[in-house]
Amino acid sequence: MNIDHIIQTIAVYVIPVLFAVTLHEAAHGYVARYFGDPTASNEGRLSLNPAKHIDPFGSILLPLLLFFTIHIPFGYAKPVPVDFSRLRNPRKQMAWVAAAGPAANFAMGLMWMVFFVVLNAAQINEPFFLQMAGAGVTVNAAMMVFNLIPLPPLDGGRIVTGILPLALARKYARIELYGMYVFAAIVALMYFHVLDGVLTGGIELVITIFSRIVSPLISLLS
Repeated sequence: MNIDHIIQTIAVYVIPVLFAVTLHEAAHGYVARYFGDPTASNEGRLSLNPAKHIDPFGSILLPLLLFFTIHIPFGYAKPVPVDFSRLRNPRKQMAWVAAAGPAANFAMGLMWMVFFVVLNAAQINEPFFLQMAGAGVTVNAAMMVFNLIPLPPLDGGRIVTGILPLALARKYARIELYGMYVFAAIVALMYFHVLDGVLTGGIELVITIFSRIVSPLISLLS
């Protein structure tokens, strides 16, 4: 792979990745504040400024590493601080706070899909913009699917914790004490292609849903 291709790939993916990780984290903070926890707001993290959320490894290096190795670009930002004890109904509302991040990625992926459709309808054939739109769809679908893996500290794990009966929820939540090991294990499994079928299938399903939603727009513009 030559250096020109690497630079072109970075240029195509940088904006979609920055938006994906930034809005994902901001969504957690906004929903937490809605349910009574102002921690993120008090610490200045309710911002759409990527500089507030970027993690050099998780937001830049990891997405590139995974793209060039397993062709599934995902990353993460600095987690928005949430004090679940300050939520009005911590156990139930924790699930909503956790779901806000993947929901934001779903909304962004859909918007990138709309952008792609509009570019084609307008016969704008500039490869850079078409590739960026495609990257936006893929990145957000990948982030959504990855974060919904039902293991703490990922969002999917917190959603499961929020809906389990209390006794089971307490036991399940203890997995988060080993969060870094869980995350490292998942990344290793991805690197060695163990999770390819699950992740690829999930991403393809999400992109299919995007396509179904925008199909009326395609018909309207054709």
